[in-house]
Amino acid sequence: MINNQILLEKINELTPYMKETRVYLHQHPELSSQEYETAEFLKKEIQKLGLPIIPVKGTGFFAILDTGKPGKTVALRTDIDALPIQENPNNLKGPRKWISKNDGVAHMCGHDGHMAVLLAAMKLLVDIKDDLQGRVLFLFEEGEEIGSGIEAMLDGIKDQSIDAIYGTHLTSFMPTGQICLDSGPRMAGAIVIDFEVIGRSGHGSRPDLSINPIFAASAILNGLTSAWANQLDVSKTVTLGLTQFHAGTVNNVIPEKARISGSLRYFDLNEGKKAFDVFKYLTEKTASAHLCTVEFSNDMKIATIPVYNDDKLSLLAREGVKELYPEKLVTGIQWYASESFSHYEKIAPSVFAFVGIGNEELGSGAEHHNDRFDMDNDAMPYSLGSTVKFAINFLNENANV
Repeated sequence: MINNQILLEKINELTPYMKETRVYLHQHPELSSQEYETAEFLKKEIQKLGLPIIPVKGTGFFAILDTGKPGKTVALRTDIDALPIQENPNNLKGPRKWISKNDGVAHMCGHDGHMAVLLAAMKLLVDIKDDLQGRVLFLFEEGEEIGSGIEAMLDGIKDQSIDAIYGTHLTSFMPTGQICLDSGPRMAGAIVIDFEVIGRSGHGSRPDLSINPIFAASAILNGLTSAWANQLDVSKTVTLGLTQFHAGTVNNVIPEKARISGSLRYFDLNEGKKAFDVFKYLTEKTASAHLCTVEFSNDMKIATIPVYNDDKLSLLAREGVKELYPEKLVTGIQWYASESFSHYEKIAPSVFAFVGIGNEELGSGAEHHNDRFDMDNDAMPYSLGSTVKFAINFLNENANV
């Protein structure tokens, strides 16, 4: 059995590879479902290790490390897509060292780091294959930002008899190297909001001859603030994040339609469903009071459930971090963003780690999806360590977990 000191030495040896890989991937980002060159780069790295690669529909795929010894199967997952954001040449501190070479596309959420860490984890686990039992699957999921690749990945791995799935998100709101592996809900579920309020168009000089959807839509917005304060459980927060309101094109025409869109975020599934019902009921009744109707988009639905960490797997993962980086383990962190990783619980119990990349001196504390987002590359060894330690302990030391 590999001891912790040797493991830390191997992590240290792989750190230059991780940093170099992350820089390359950062400079060559691709949008969701268009990660063709990214996937080719990743596959070439995997082929060097001699592992079989199994494609799934789209640009995603997975690789398998089989130790040849009976045992459990653990899956380690990364996302591979970037965002349609023009990267700012400066982070929060000043000029950044590396910048995207693809205009209008950038890794502003840390997925470049996720890929680099998983490739390094693959190298390390292949290197200690003789000390392992069972199998490791390495999942490379396309299109996480828009949810385009998760169903294909689930379909691809459903018959692989997976016993546990582990993932990581590098997080700018935590200091470099801090690791959180609390059990229970970690990231919020998301409900897509997108609907039109439909009235009757007319000349702006005679509003009485028209039915103005702008007033109805405004009343809906005002009514929602009261509903959130009075109809939802105050101990189970559901956020109301409306981000778009579109109506009309000229100043003397009352429009026929007004459109509102955004999202709701929640950690309690039942309260999320309740909030969705309240939203739709209030919207329809308020529109009706203004003689308008409502058309909900087909996309308006529960898009993702919360990312939920299995109790036993979280405990196992925390114990592994305590062995390697006892001073880095923190608790009490939840994130209101949403993640397709939540869907993996359909396949097997799962656990999702937060690893901090925020460094004030380097300027890497900007919010995710911000054009000044950056990451401290020195965080990646901690992510690698927590990942491989979990895989080793799950496969070898905790057969009954």
